[in-house]
Amino acid sequence: MAPMILENDVEVGESLPPATEHAVSVSLPTWRANVGYEEGEEWVISKMKTGYPRFFIHKQIQAFAATIAEQYGAKDEAAMLFPTHATASRGRDFVLRLAPDAQVRIVDLVPAADKEYSEESAIISPRISAVMYPKKHFSFAKQYWQHSGEGVSSRRAEYCHALFREGFLVESSTLAESKPQSPRLCKGPRRYQKKTSVDFDSMKDSTEGDVQDPVQFVEERFGRNLNLAMTKNAKLAIRRRIAGSLTADVGLTEALALDMETATTRNVPGFSEDDVYLYPTGMSSIFNTHRNVMQAKGPLKAIVFGFPYIDTLKITEKFGPGSVFYGFGAEEELDDLEKRLEGGERFMALFTEFPSNPLLRTPNLERIRQLADNYDFCVVVDESVGNFINVNVLPYADVVVSSLTKVFSGDSNVMGGGLILNPRTKSYPKLKEIWNKEYVDNHWAEDSIFLERNSRDFVSRIERIGVNAEAICDVLSAHPRVKQVNYPKTSPTRPNYEKCRNPKGNYGGLLSATFYERQDAVAFFDNLDTVKGPSLGTNFTLSSPYVILAHYGELDWCAKWGVEADLIRFSIGLEDTAKLVDTFKRALEAIPTKSS
Repeated sequence: MAPMILENDVEVGESLPPATEHAVSVSLPTWRANVGYEEGEEWVISKMKTGYPRFFIHKQIQAFAATIAEQYGAKDEAAMLFPTHATASRGRDFVLRLAPDAQVRIVDLVPAADKEYSEESAIISPRISAVMYPKKHFSFAKQYWQHSGEGVSSRRAEYCHALFREGFLVESSTLAESKPQSPRLCKGPRRYQKKTSVDFDSMKDSTEGDVQDPVQFVEERFGRNLNLAMTKNAKLAIRRRIAGSLTADVGLTEALALDMETATTRNVPGFSEDDVYLYPTGMSSIFNTHRNVMQAKGPLKAIVFGFPYIDTLKITEKFGPGSVFYGFGAEEELDDLEKRLEGGERFMALFTEFPSNPLLRTPNLERIRQLADNYDFCVVVDESVGNFINVNVLPYADVVVSSLTKVFSGDSNVMGGGLILNPRTKSYPKLKEIWNKEYVDNHWAEDSIFLERNSRDFVSRIERIGVNAEAICDVLSAHPRVKQVNYPKTSPTRPNYEKCRNPKGNYGGLLSATFYERQDAVAFFDNLDTVKGPSLGTNFTLSSPYVILAHYGELDWCAKWGVEADLIRFSIGLEDTAKLVDTFKRALEAIPTKSS
């Protein structure tokens, strides 16, 4: 059979969407390309223009790190970039834990003193703290970068690199040594240099009329050094959306005018936007939750319930006393946990996803909450896949975390994380005290602008994506060569999902499938006319041999938990339903006919 001609056959290594400078996905269009990436094969690695930002350090960040290392490092040193001294200190400590004899230090780059510039920098915070470490320990520094999600964003690196080149970002000790000359005001990279007066009402028209080029949008609306009012308002609007205050598509002006006392779907008395926190990445919200809950509860083990996204488990294993892993997320495992608790074992928190990635199983939050209340541990729920339009998990959780990079944004061009504290749990007073002391908003201003803009039509996108995903679930489930389809609606754990499903909520846009034979999975994947790469929640359908990409070095371990190496994951997008159904049917037809 001749190979199918695919509309969405994006070249290996190209960003997704193509030609998007700050994209959070990358094209790995064939099964062989995914394996080649994991094996480090030159024909794949040499073409990588970008990658998922916690796994692939963006080239803008690489360039700035190389500049810093050249100016401040020894010849055997490299730099890993973080937004603050505190985040860099945690990275330094992690490297030293794995390499106690290494020379690891921090270089802090701060704005040169200028009164007018400093007023703006208080919110924009164009600072960089570089962890300088021996190049041979790159893998240790990269582990912290990946697991914590605390590294700088590519937009922050781009902006601050321009400041640094022009002398407006300087090593902090030089400010104490001598008073620098007052520099002319820096306009940052060229695309920020247009002086624009941005008033409040001018922001609301971007949802009307023609779709603008995103760089043009920022260029025309950012003004000098990132407009402060817009940055603050964008962050507030994002927090209000995370709070569940939006039940229709609204622009920035409308979002800021909402009455928060009556406009939240979270259904928890006393809850407000003051209990919502913004983080640079979803994993940063999980990492900081683990760190802060450990401070509240003491150095106890955590519980990870259900097969999770890879870094959640790694955080609980590598930072603190470790964790107990219940990889099936089954009732029998809750029975075992209850026996442990009755026997005197104590834990700091239980981490779970609702539903899980990639098996789309849903935990019994009602029972977990009862155990938490009886035995005094926190419940941390990751709602990234379910999302708060479809489900309301806050009544059962102490902390709700989410990756805003995914469907909340949809455009695959910005990172972000959200976190909510539940004011009705007995742990809340202590947790709130710690967050008030520890929290720093490290979400880069320009990223916040993009995230707010992308999320304005979040509500309507969720509805359409859900319809498409159910249609694809039906197509895959009906095919005799498909072994299993994983989707909340068809899962044996559906009753747990229904307990939290909102009246108008659906079952989300993520599903996965396995085949009886690897050759069937490969043939289907290679002939599936969607773009293919890491991440999920994109406005376009995105497919991936997920287990190969996320767990290539531990496939046997995954199999023990019922996660097959050949599983294919689908993040369903906004395409026309009939066309999308046809796309999947044609890929299924491409599976070779079995000889009798």
